[in-house]
Amino acid sequence: MPHARPPRQPLSVRSIRIRDPFIVPLSDRGEYLMFGTNMLDEIPGQAPGFNCFTSRDLETWDGPIPAFRGGAAFWGTKDYWAPEVHHWKGRWYMLASFNAPGRCRGTHALVADRPEGPYEPLGTDPLTPLGWECLDGTLHIDDGRPWLVFCHEWVQIGDGAVCAVPLADDLSRPIGEVVTLFTASPAGWTREVGPHGGPGGPVGRVTDGPWLHHLPDGSLIMLWSSFAENWKYCVAIARSAGGVLGPWRHDATPMLSDDGGHGMLFRTFEGALHLSLHRPNGDGRERAFFQPIEESGAQLRITGAAPAVKRATSSR
Repeated sequence: MPHARPPRQPLSVRSIRIRDPFIVPLSDRGEYLMFGTNMLDEIPGQAPGFNCFTSRDLETWDGPIPAFRGGAAFWGTKDYWAPEVHHWKGRWYMLASFNAPGRCRGTHALVADRPEGPYEPLGTDPLTPLGWECLDGTLHIDDGRPWLVFCHEWVQIGDGAVCAVPLADDLSRPIGEVVTLFTASPAGWTREVGPHGGPGGPVGRVTDGPWLHHLPDGSLIMLWSSFAENWKYCVAIARSAGGVLGPWRHDATPMLSDDGGHGMLFRTFEGALHLSLHRPNGDGRERAFFQPIEESGAQLRITGAAPAVKRATSSR
């Protein structure tokens, strides 16, 4: 049964601490759902999980609504990060990162009959390789075939990578080999971070938050995040010469470099394209921002301040 909705609790978007904000526009309801990294596993006595919030104007939000809570049967016990929610084949799927002592971080698929949940895990294992440190899985449909695009973490391999693997039609398992699409170092604007875990730990270049999008000319781009020379978290663009398998090349400079990142794109009901991201990137001050975007031909460009928007549809 779906969770009962809590009493109305209007919240300003600037009052909600959230990383990796993911927007699901629901045109039939005239409202948006917002998911993200809630840091629930940082709260003593709080079961780890994900919440969602609802809004009609991207400024005032109701919630939180419990979307998923990890139970004793689920392998993930901490680091509940970056949930994405997608409608596919009549059901709603959440892809999110999880971790546990003695396990590698990975992306697991969950499923629900309603976009706000409650979500239940699909299968017992993550979609990413068990021996790999991975995060930030996103769904991409290439010629009708579902793919998981995800990051192989710099903390394990040094030069963080973005990878892809084909999925079963119900998104429950990988059905092919993992392919590395690109690494961070060929993007000349990235800088090394670390050491991870303290002195003597690994140093490397970050890949975070992949999101794929077809431009008006039909070309495929990927938004992704890393750190630039000024230590600012950035959103950058990589471009494919074909489909999901590329080959991919990096733009020379980031699209956005003011300490905001992990972006995704959504469209309003009127068709306006917006970038959702968190800003700044730490110190407990992370908040959701929705930035208008213009696209033309093979270009994507940030425009002015975001207007209030009433209704929405998905960009996918």
